[in-house]
Amino acid sequence: MTFNLSKRSRARLVGVHPDLVAIVERAIQITGVDFMVTEGLRSVTRQKELFAAKATRTMNSRHLTGHAVDVAAMVAGEVRWDWPLYPRIAQAFKQAALERGTPIIWGGDWKSLKDGPHFELDRKAYP
Repeated sequence: MTFNLSKRSRARLVGVHPDLVAIVERAIQITGVDFMVTEGLRSVTRQKELFAAKATRTMNSRHLTGHAVDVAAMVAGEVRWDWPLYPRIAQAFKQAALERGTPIIWGGDWKSLKDGPHFELDRKAYP
């Protein structure tokens, strides 16, 4: 089954680096798990709010520069946070990145504070 990005997801990609947008657009075509974009470019104010709420541990987020997106798995039209869904979404993101030759980092691969919904352009290639 092929999924499509909603208008809401597309709106949340405004200000995100075009290379990452292209990965998101390809990932939705090849994923086995539907997803929506929950956040792309963040303002400093929004980052401070998330930091204060302990929803992030950094003020140096890649979201502040449009180099990161967060997604949420969608199952039967409902947002799901079940961990096993996110490696499946990540597989589509990684394949899309490989096809485009664009290095990305998945938050689920981090050694600590695993962040399954988070994808960002690799800082080594996108400082």
